[in-house]
Amino acid sequence: MRVRGCVAVVTGASSGIGRATALALARKGASVVLAARGGRALEEAAEECRARGGRALAVVTDVTDHGSVEDLARRATGEFGRIDVWVNCAALTLFGSFTEVPLEDFRRVVDVNLMGYVHGAREALPRFRERGRGVLVDVSSIVGVVAQPYTHAYGATKFAVRALDSSLRQELALAGDRDIHVCTVLPAAIDTPIFDHAANYTGRRVVAMPPVYTPEKVARTIVDLVRAPRREVVVGPGRGLLTMSRIAPGAAERVMRVHVERNHLSRHEPEPANSGNLYRPEPGVGRVHGGWHGGRRTAVRRLAAAGALGGAAVVLARMRSRRRPARRANPVRALPAR
Repeated sequence: MRVRGCVAVVTGASSGIGRATALALARKGASVVLAARGGRALEEAAEECRARGGRALAVVTDVTDHGSVEDLARRATGEFGRIDVWVNCAALTLFGSFTEVPLEDFRRVVDVNLMGYVHGAREALPRFRERGRGVLVDVSSIVGVVAQPYTHAYGATKFAVRALDSSLRQELALAGDRDIHVCTVLPAAIDTPIFDHAANYTGRRVVAMPPVYTPEKVARTIVDLVRAPRREVVVGPGRGLLTMSRIAPGAAERVMRVHVERNHLSRHEPEPANSGNLYRPEPGVGRVHGGWHGGRRTAVRRLAAAGALGGAAVVLARMRSRRRPARRANPVRALPAR
């Protein structure tokens, strides 16, 4: 699909990856419909899209409400006549011990990160089928492959998004809808405001876990998927972790838990328990970046070392399994005939 002239809906478009994606699409000549909870930030992002040459429409939307998402789709088709691309990018996150986080906060993350995507897909796919083509892009996470401690709700939703997309791809293939594509994006740590906005019950300030990549890198990936759809795409240094998770899942979990404990929660900056932006949008005009880019080199070296150790552990385990002699089967005594 050509990006220039296409009509794209982007949820979570007031900040972070969603906003960077809307700007990237507008710069390539797309008409962009921006959706999020915060009206002021959304209008500011729409103005930035227009300044980059694209047409833009801002629609205040609560993705947890199917009726609100239905209205978003109606507004998009009413303004631009069709929808060619739908990008589900709205997301919240929650940090804390599993038994200590409020259940209503856990449920809120699931409602936004999973049901918000379900509502988007329910509106996008029928419209794609009417035209015989379209691209649905769902932003999952590397945490949707190897989970983290303390972010149970977020990780569960990102795993679920991958499962949802896999199921949708199979269903579309069975129906013969070959020109309708479902793409899943798996970013690593990205320099967005989500870490400042996170609900947090750990008592420690959340920081971006290095190495940190720019939202523009994810946005370029999404634009490329519009041109040439692919099933799943990793953004950032996650491929090695994905491989390790398949070959040695225990080693992958060890690498992740050590890295999170050392580098995702500050050891020196306490933070009182709070629900972050779970129930209200952040005030102001919003922003793409969180100020985390270029994370600490020490942490990067630790991650690389942990990855190398994990890889070495996998190789060593394989060598040992090859050297270990096969166990001899116990002889079976013949039973006397009766």
